[in-house]
Amino acid sequence: MFSTIALQADSSSLMSMLPFVAMIGVLYFFMIRPQMTKQKKEKAFQSEIKKGSKVVTTSGIHGKIVELHAADNTVTIETGAGKIKFERSAISMELSKKYLAPAVKK
Repeated sequence: MFSTIALQADSSSLMSMLPFVAMIGVLYFFMIRPQMTKQKKEKAFQSEIKKGSKVVTTSGIHGKIVELHAADNTVTIETGAGKIKFERSAISMELSKKYLAPAVKK
């Protein structure tokens, strides 16, 4: 008799936990995992930055990279106002022909 009560209690508690497990799975696949892949791509982009690339910073400043400083992980960008030193993480995107090519309309 006690074993049947214990089995019934285990199955009902397992069924009540199922929605919470499903919510955690949905959160992982729709929020956490895409954010992690985005961070990996951003880190790869920042490590591939080359001298002479035209870039835009996160604050919206456009310029061309004139120096790369490996020691302190910074870059020097030449803008219309002069040269400014930025962290690599402050560069949001590259303005090259590869990224700005217009889409071909059919």
